[in-house]
Amino acid sequence: MENNKKETLGEEVKDPRMDYSKEKMPGEITTEQKKEMEKTRKELDDFKKKIIKKYPFTLAIGILPPQASQKIEEEESVPEEDCKKKPIHVVVLIPEEKFKEINKIKSELVKDSEVIRQRMWLHVKTPVDVFNYCLDGKYDIVSAIGMSFPLYDKGFLGALRVAAVHKSLVLRKFEKYIISYVIGGSLVRGEAIKTSDVDVFIVIDDTDVKRMPRLELKEKLRNIIYQYILEASELAGVKNKLEPQVYLLTEFWESVKDAHPVIFTFIRDGIPLYDKGTFMPWKLLLKMGKLKPSPEAIDMFMSMSDKVVERVQRNLLDSVVGDIYWGVLTPAQALLMLYGLPPPTHKETITVFRETFVEKEKLLEKKYADILEKIVKIYKDYEHGKIKEIKGEDVDKYVEDFKVYIKRLKELRKQIEKKTQEKTIEEIHKNVFNLLKTIFGNKSESVLISKFDSDFIKKGRLPGNYLGILKDIEKSKKDYKKGKVNKHDVENARKNASILINHLIEYNQRQEIAEMQKGKMKLKTKDKTYDLAVTSKEIFLIDSGNISKISKDKFVESNVEELTKALSEQKEKLAIDEKVFEIIKKKIGDFEITF
Repeated sequence: MENNKKETLGEEVKDPRMDYSKEKMPGEITTEQKKEMEKTRKELDDFKKKIIKKYPFTLAIGILPPQASQKIEEEESVPEEDCKKKPIHVVVLIPEEKFKEINKIKSELVKDSEVIRQRMWLHVKTPVDVFNYCLDGKYDIVSAIGMSFPLYDKGFLGALRVAAVHKSLVLRKFEKYIISYVIGGSLVRGEAIKTSDVDVFIVIDDTDVKRMPRLELKEKLRNIIYQYILEASELAGVKNKLEPQVYLLTEFWESVKDAHPVIFTFIRDGIPLYDKGTFMPWKLLLKMGKLKPSPEAIDMFMSMSDKVVERVQRNLLDSVVGDIYWGVLTPAQALLMLYGLPPPTHKETITVFRETFVEKEKLLEKKYADILEKIVKIYKDYEHGKIKEIKGEDVDKYVEDFKVYIKRLKELRKQIEKKTQEKTIEEIHKNVFNLLKTIFGNKSESVLISKFDSDFIKKGRLPGNYLGILKDIEKSKKDYKKGKVNKHDVENARKNASILINHLIEYNQRQEIAEMQKGKMKLKTKDKTYDLAVTSKEIFLIDSGNISKISKDKFVESNVEELTKALSEQKEKLAIDEKVFEIIKKKIGDFEITF
């Protein structure tokens, strides 16, 4: 039998890890016993396939541990002569709705197992049969079924196994504190699958606690209980996740007296895997109708309905008014940011939204700004307690306005993006060609491109692909007007233009300015070197691409266009007033002049 081999209605399961510790776990299989079981593995595998094919509703098939043989034989009244043969006990689990067919199924399966029937004793059961062992206090048998060697399992055996392992770990650590260990949820309902959570409830005895507060005891034991979750899953070899709920006995009893619905459901449906005689009496008393809520509990539950209408109205207002408010306000702020404005406050949003898109840009109809303003006002009135309830027809109207508003804002987004793209393309084109005009003079675009090619690309001053970038920038403006450019194209054009502009500025500073030596000198400080350009009009200081000029005895920001123009108009070197050097010293500190 191959591991992880998938069947039609379940999965063949790997041999789970059985050697949990040096101490024996319930139903543990020893190495020698496991070898003995392997001898008949092929026969059992064939037998398993026959069962699944004939009864596809089968939940699980497992080989019971040899240690449990005596107990199961006593429970099932296996004849003594058959017990002497030391048969393999195989349990086949079927759904509860098939329980009337157990005898028929067992009879047919026995006939189908002629090859190994002399060495096998078959047990056909439903999950309810298994849980009845628990209700009768026969926990060892249930642990043995959970720890059986799984030939086939849709999830029941795995879930039962991980609960059994976790229970054993917990009891081994602090058995004297554990009153009951109970399973519930999908496992008890017969709905467990291989990934189902396994709900377990653990009741801790706190009636004799002397050395620590009760809550401290609960927290301490709960931490240990939770620490064992991962270990139990790994040891059991399953994917089912344990979900323990831990209760103190005193608080549990208070919940019983108060008729807490969760606790009543737990008692009604729960199946004990371990109990010191506390859980089962509660279960029987509940079944007999003897567990009843106190008059105080009845009053408490009845009083819960007194404010239902008020609570429903409040929740409705929170949900409808609150959600719609944020649903109209947040997109409005987002579109203002897309437009290029800083995010406005909630209070400012209505005004800025109306002024920008309705009045200034004429992109949006007035009624949509009115919807925003109306919903914001409703929310503020609700927030200040002016609105206490909301009618169904009002909800319908707000929702309808909201739908119309959001639909229109999605269209507005496209309008803003189109306008932004157009502005971006125009700015890119303008910046690049204005810079080229500064370098080559006021010429046509075609001439500027030609000059760029001859003076920069062919002379190796800039990389060859920059000519393609320049032509793409020229082309993008034409294509945009024809509607052939999308957001991706605009973003690419922006990135490429930024690279080109940076290189042009850098080249212009390092090459063109360097060649124009009229009034040019270098100023060297302790840390760095500056360029000083003296023209007939102004004096410029160049610091790694940052350009400033002297104006009214102090430095102010300048740019490459101003510097280039001033240098191009300079015809001869000029003397520098000593006062200039004092101004420079204030800016950069002590320096020496080099040429």
